[in-house]
Amino acid sequence: MAENLIEIRDLAVEFSRGDSQQRVVEHVSFDIRKGETLALVGESGSGKSVTAHSILRLLPYPLARHPAGQILFHGEDLLQANEKRMRAIRGNRIAMVFQEPMTSLNPLHTVGKQINEVLMIHKGLRERAASARTLELLELVGIPDPRERIRAYPHELSGGQRQRVMIAMALANEPELLIADEPTTALDVTVQLKILDLLKDLQARLGMSLLLISHDLNLVRRVAHRACVMQRGRVVEQASCEQLFRAPQHPYTRELLGAEPSGGPVQVEERPPLLEVQDLRVWFPIKKGILRRTVDHIKAVDGVSFSLPKGQTLGIVGESGSGKSTLGLAILRLIGSQGEIRFRGHPLSGLSQRAVRPLRREMQVVFQDPFGSLSPRMSVGQIVGEGLRIHRIGTAAEQEQAIIDALLEVGLDPETRHRYPHEFSGGQRQRIAIARALVLKPALILLDEPTSALDRTVQRQVVELLRSLQEKYDLTYLFISHDLAVVRALSHQMMVVKQGQVVEQGAAAEIFAAPEHPYTQQLLESAFLAPAADAQPEEGKAHGFSNR
Repeated sequence: MAENLIEIRDLAVEFSRGDSQQRVVEHVSFDIRKGETLALVGESGSGKSVTAHSILRLLPYPLARHPAGQILFHGEDLLQANEKRMRAIRGNRIAMVFQEPMTSLNPLHTVGKQINEVLMIHKGLRERAASARTLELLELVGIPDPRERIRAYPHELSGGQRQRVMIAMALANEPELLIADEPTTALDVTVQLKILDLLKDLQARLGMSLLLISHDLNLVRRVAHRACVMQRGRVVEQASCEQLFRAPQHPYTRELLGAEPSGGPVQVEERPPLLEVQDLRVWFPIKKGILRRTVDHIKAVDGVSFSLPKGQTLGIVGESGSGKSTLGLAILRLIGSQGEIRFRGHPLSGLSQRAVRPLRREMQVVFQDPFGSLSPRMSVGQIVGEGLRIHRIGTAAEQEQAIIDALLEVGLDPETRHRYPHEFSGGQRQRIAIARALVLKPALILLDEPTSALDRTVQRQVVELLRSLQEKYDLTYLFISHDLAVVRALSHQMMVVKQGQVVEQGAAAEIFAAPEHPYTQQLLESAFLAPAADAQPEEGKAHGFSNR
């Protein structure tokens, strides 16, 4: 049996809310062994991130406090350590990779300078030596052309590259424990796979332990040795991943395992096309020189054509930067494009924005991040009813009733219309965004990654809601996503986009059953991979990494 690196005993965490205390973590106990990967899984609000952040004492003190428990690191209780001692441990012996690298990296400094800083503070290296080590780290995590990228700013890198930079920064001091908090949530399936393989490879090389926080059980099954399932601040089950996935004991664990979006799209008869697109192009000019002459183009969308019958869903899939969101915005005439777009048989391409405005009532959109797309200064009622006021639909009393009806349709209490977006969970905010689109009784809704940031159980609820609304109101969906499980559950047709071009399209069921293009095959293999061969090691082999 391998030695324990971390021992958490009866941990409790409370947050102050005015004069009251809210217990968010209670009686949590588990160990992290040397060289192993332990996963903390559960829905948002289950307490998994609060538990992990407690190890490095990164909670918002003094609003947070630990009324009970111990966190033993090599036998030393970190909850009793002073701040000087914690500074010596943070980033040096225990490091962390956060969920959103863009908010964790300083936008004003190059990635090289930010990694250098870690080495100079903890290792005492001079700038030249730190820069040389930073280059090695960027090569280690697979950043292409590291000598150029070391001078890049975070906004100049892709999501996957930024996450690799965060991993390089975390590994700079060769920590004994790496805490990865939802490290792949917002990444494409192929990039997710690369990041997971990278973490496993680095773990094997460095012999470190890994604490993985995730709500994605497919990810956990692939990389973790053991898992702790958390619900409402408590660990309800912990076991080896092999045992957990083969024979889950707790009802909540079984619920999580069964939360994968299932079933197929709504059954519909063949109908005339509602939307027709022919040779659509969105090219962004590259200008150089003093006169800013166009020397080339970025072909974000290049010659896309399709026909979408009324009442059906077209799933548009591809990696970040493939052009799928740009395609959706061009169809709704929110950005300029060339080519032909026909809605209900009428051409949209030649219409002015003034002429298109009345059609906006029939073409609505639900964005990826509901918190970013809902005004924090408006109540839910004002948000949902905004379209009714803009299009001057009904009297004030009729608008109020329409808002109530729309909220009921998406499963929200109408009394919530007096509250504000920050008072709701992610799934509830997405329901508000759907209600805002639904209240105008549109024919077409563009759904741009509407489930990517949601837990699997919430994803399943949103998918079932979208299916029921489509069946009830004969809605037509353009569904943009990198989550192929959700696409399979909703889509009649499927379009695979790579670098602005369609590489494969047709009936969704046929493409999932027998993909023809190598890129489609790669996407499907990445999304529906079985557990890796070494994710479930034999007893005594799980911790057989070399010690540094």
